[in-house]
Amino acid sequence: MISKEVTVTNSVGLHARPATYFIQKANTYKSSVWIEHGDRRANAKSLLGVLSLGIDKDSAVKIIADGIDETDAIDGLATLVLKGFVD
Repeated sequence: MISKEVTVTNSVGLHARPATYFIQKANTYKSSVWIEHGDRRANAKSLLGVLSLGIDKDSAVKIIADGIDETDAIDGLATLVLKGFVD
């Protein structure tokens, strides 16, 4: 299991369209993937779970992955967040 902390910098945070991009990317990996914001954690492959975290612009989040492609999952999702959800 590995994790990485990143800051969401796009103007709307992790809501609606950016959340959809994030979830679609998370679902391309075989590993289990979670996202943490504050003291709450959600399945990164679940739209409702991700949206329930209420992640706004400039929020720090932790991406956690566990599985055979965990390194690729962390790197890919962190890059997506840092690029403002443009793949």
